Amino acid sequence: MIPITVVDVRDAEDLVVEVLRSGAIAQGPMVKRFEDAFAHVAGTKHAIAVNNGTTALVASLQALDLEPGDEVITSPFTFVATLNAILEAGATVRFADIRRDDFAIDPDAVAAAVTDRTKVLMPVHLYGQTADMGKLAPFAAEHGLRIIEDSAQAVGASFEGRAAGSYGIGCFSLYATKNVTTAEGGVITTDDDALADKLRVLRNQGMRARYQYELAGHNYRMTDLHAAVGIPQLEKLDQLTAARQANAKRLSEGLAGTPGLDVPQVLPGREHVWHQYTVLVGPHAMLSRDELAAQLTERGIGNGIYYPKVVFDYDCYRGHPLIPGADKADFPVASAVADQALSLPVHPHLTDAQVEQVIATVREVLGA
Repeated sequence: MIPITVVDVRDAEDLVVEVLRSGAIAQGPMVKRFEDAFAHVAGTKHAIAVNNGTTALVASLQALDLEPGDEVITSPFTFVATLNAILEAGATVRFADIRRDDFAIDPDAVAAAVTDRTKVLMPVHLYGQTADMGKLAPFAAEHGLRIIEDSAQAVGASFEGRAAGSYGIGCFSLYATKNVTTAEGGVITTDDDALADKLRVLRNQGMRARYQYELAGHNYRMTDLHAAVGIPQLEKLDQLTAARQANAKRLSEGLAGTPGLDVPQVLPGREHVWHQYTVLVGPHAMLSRDELAAQLTERGIGNGIYYPKVVFDYDCYRGHPLIPGADKADFPVASAVADQALSLPVHPHLTDAQVEQVIATVREVLGA
């Protein structure tokens, strides 16, 4: 089986051993070292490490002191953490449809969704390519909205030279399958000194110093052990990203012209880091998306469906008071993409032969 992803963190062994031998394994100097390296990647003054990507979103929303009834506009086509974080922060969720070319929130749909209660715009940089920040950032500024970028899948991505996570508040995931992983972990990036200070206090039970409480906080801390796992990956992120980009280029060239299959686009001005390589299996393909996925699995090609439904289309969210009036019929692009999206292996550990095998198998199954 060619896996959809491979996790290899053996380069971290020396740093992990260093932490273990120190006897201090909770948040400490290794976390600070990781934060400094991550801030450099994001091009921001501050990077605040936390215990997972969902926490990064929740803490960022909490730090803005939203009030009941305040709204957050986000994408209906995303991992559930995006929605859960908004609900946990007590905000009302409003969705705006996505664009098919970048899988991200459509600036025109955002303009139609904003109300006088909208406080936050939360674009999701899906699969490793940013949303259209050239339109979204000026719109947010014009309407006095705070930007929280769900950059969970976009470490190292950029829009016209400006890094994901640098447009306001950036939230990254370091889960095991991400381009940079600490097994579990997250990072918040910002240039706002006061906000960064508040987030550091918030993640530490509201303490600035031991038993000096300044606000009602939480335990959102990252450990030095987790930070040690991530540091070597940040040091070679350019190399890992280049391998993903090379694999994606070969996949797109090899799959071009396959009947019923749309390959993903790299839009002008955007640096795509290919967390996932996601094709769309259209209605004129020989097989449906689910049939293609089953055939590939049977032939030893790992694949993944990210994501099978729009995010609110589950019983646990139906009728939720903080998700008023959400109806999948109102989001035709996101609903269609959820029916068609299929991710293929693009990770940096693929061999040339494996890339060719993925291409040949997809084309064979779809009758190319």
